[in-house]
Amino acid sequence: MSSTVSSYLSEQQRKSTGDVATEWGTIEELYNKKLWHQLTLLLLDFVKLPLFAQGDGLLQMYQHFISDFEHRINPLALVEIIIHVVKHIGDPEEALQFLEKIKERVKANDEAVILCLTTIGKIRLEQKDFENTKAVLEQTETLLKDIDGITTVHSRFYELSSNYHKLMGNHADYYKEALRYLGCTDIKDIPAAEQVERSFNLGLAAILGEGVYNFGELLAHQILDALKGTDGQWLVDMLYAFNSGNLGKFEALKPSWQRQPDLLAKEISLRQKICLLCLMEMTFKRPANNRQLTFDEIAKETQLPLLEVELLVMKALSLGLVKGCIDQVDQKVHMTWVQPRVLDIEQISTMQKQLQQWCTDVQSMEILVENKASDILT
Repeated sequence: MSSTVSSYLSEQQRKSTGDVATEWGTIEELYNKKLWHQLTLLLLDFVKLPLFAQGDGLLQMYQHFISDFEHRINPLALVEIIIHVVKHIGDPEEALQFLEKIKERVKANDEAVILCLTTIGKIRLEQKDFENTKAVLEQTETLLKDIDGITTVHSRFYELSSNYHKLMGNHADYYKEALRYLGCTDIKDIPAAEQVERSFNLGLAAILGEGVYNFGELLAHQILDALKGTDGQWLVDMLYAFNSGNLGKFEALKPSWQRQPDLLAKEISLRQKICLLCLMEMTFKRPANNRQLTFDEIAKETQLPLLEVELLVMKALSLGLVKGCIDQVDQKVHMTWVQPRVLDIEQISTMQKQLQQWCTDVQSMEILVENKASDILT
């Protein structure tokens, strides 16, 4: 043991009391025995203690202790520890330089490099340095493509990416990246206040996002539970209204959503979007052998003037939301396909009824063939 490490550990044990003093004693013991793995696991939890929340305790620990054996620590675990250390570096540029040095030391481990990059990107984003944040995201995404499966660093990347798109006002990209973040993060690891904020932002992004017509994945996620029974309940109800193309519910919720400036400013776009979703829902509910919709039916469901129905259908066809053809003479639309979506309980119930009807039709055909078989064969 070097004299610097020895004096540092002795000083920490002398200044500490109770369980903390015991922890310092265990740390010294593991260090002396060169049990690096066990020491690393202990330090990963130790650096999270409230006593390090203020002051430069973690910086001192790194300079006088961890730096002595950091080359023996698992690279990814080292960066996890460094993330807590760098929070206490007041100057952002100094923090970035420190992280760049660490990144160079762990360059043989892609996951550790990615974790360094996401931490660098987070600092850049906090400084509103959007250009360099974007560059970091692009570099990190390239490295992520070479990693199989989902690792602990994926959630850090998607969190950074979603936060970047939120600040840039890219609703659709934020929605996509935020859902990916939730897909590889345990909801229990997200603080309650952050759950409320993230669920609200996700709801707005889903409604405002250009090209976002699939709400099922968000509606199925328990992140929305943070809004249920709160002042934000109207947003959950609005998501369900959009998902089912319910114009009546959309209008009923107007007193709530018009208080949200972003939604009020995009009212025309929102109406067009829910009309498109209404058309998709009408197509979905019809049995596969009877997907002929009249202009009058569409106008009634979408609450649009009859003259605007054809434009709506053409828009849906051009976006690839449905497939079919328009019979302008008879004012009918023949639908052959509707874009697959993640379904909610009510939509699954509709599909169940369609399957039951299909089974009934197949059984009827079977009986018909049995009864008429003798006539056919003879």
